[in-house]
Amino acid sequence: MKSYPNIRHLGSDFKKLNNMNKISWQSPSNIALVKYWGKHGVQLPSNPSLSFTLNNCHTTTELQWEAGDGNIDLLFDGQRKERFTARARDYISSIASIFPFLKEYNLHIDSTNNFPHSAGIASSASAMSSLALCLCSMEYEVTGKTLTEEEFYQKASNIARLGSGSAARSVYGGYVSWGKSDKIPGSSDEYATPLPMEINESFKDIRDTILIVDQGIKVVSSRAGHKLMDRHPYAQQRFARANKNFNDLTKALQEGDDPNFIRIVEQEALGLHALMMSSTPGYILLKANTLNIIHRIRAFRDLSCTTLCFTLDAGPNVHLLYHGSDSAEVEEFITEELLLYCSDKYRIDDHIGNGPEKV
Repeated sequence: MKSYPNIRHLGSDFKKLNNMNKISWQSPSNIALVKYWGKHGVQLPSNPSLSFTLNNCHTTTELQWEAGDGNIDLLFDGQRKERFTARARDYISSIASIFPFLKEYNLHIDSTNNFPHSAGIASSASAMSSLALCLCSMEYEVTGKTLTEEEFYQKASNIARLGSGSAARSVYGGYVSWGKSDKIPGSSDEYATPLPMEINESFKDIRDTILIVDQGIKVVSSRAGHKLMDRHPYAQQRFARANKNFNDLTKALQEGDDPNFIRIVEQEALGLHALMMSSTPGYILLKANTLNIIHRIRAFRDLSCTTLCFTLDAGPNVHLLYHGSDSAEVEEFITEELLLYCSDKYRIDDHIGNGPEKV
């Protein structure tokens, strides 16, 4: 069986818990370096993406079940929110053919985030991956169906994808790709794959300080944004560029090539928002302070020769990426200059992580 060094093992070898009817997983968010934007079929990506899994930004989901008729109840951060409950019901319905036993149980889902949701920090990735892992664990508890560790995570990645595309990557730790690529053996549009090549030591301790420009819910969902790529005038050029950036970035990670890492990551971030602005209708998720932070990062990099850079998800908040060895210098820069542009001086300090953990 193939071993993935960045995965935290289940530890129990999937031994059935004595008549317990609940399971809990904690799953982290991830930050895409090469972006997935645009899809086809049923949640299949139009280009391969590449991310690293965070450590501190996570969702904890507890799934309880009892014999019943398929009713679903959901708490999010301790509250009942019909929007999230409706989405959970639609999701469970969409995977009924994969988990036919679900119709025989009532489900109670209790999901808690430790970071803002719907603000462009991929909260759906951590939420849907933690739920998918719970459902795959429940399958064994209820049916006794056994899978190897590799099969379990691959199935969880596939199930997570059906709820949120980026969630496919949060099932694994470290650097993860999603989408078919000739450069990644065994890669697929249906599930994510840990990068199989050796990563240069300099990129094994990468830090991510998330600068919260706006704590509010973004005005356009990622789901709606993906849909606009169906008729986007630059779609084909974008997919070609993403494939090239994917290949070039995997090479940079192997070689410890900071200049190319910075160039590709920042181009991908700005390119993502350029696609949003040039959609029909076009929309802008960047804020004035997003741009202020970007200008300050580039100016600091030029003056200090520190190899830090930025990326953005589908929102206004800025991910500041840097090597662990530069932490002291970057910390001073953040506190003295960048926090001035953050909402209530709010930041989240994170770093590359090992992936989900069974609670």
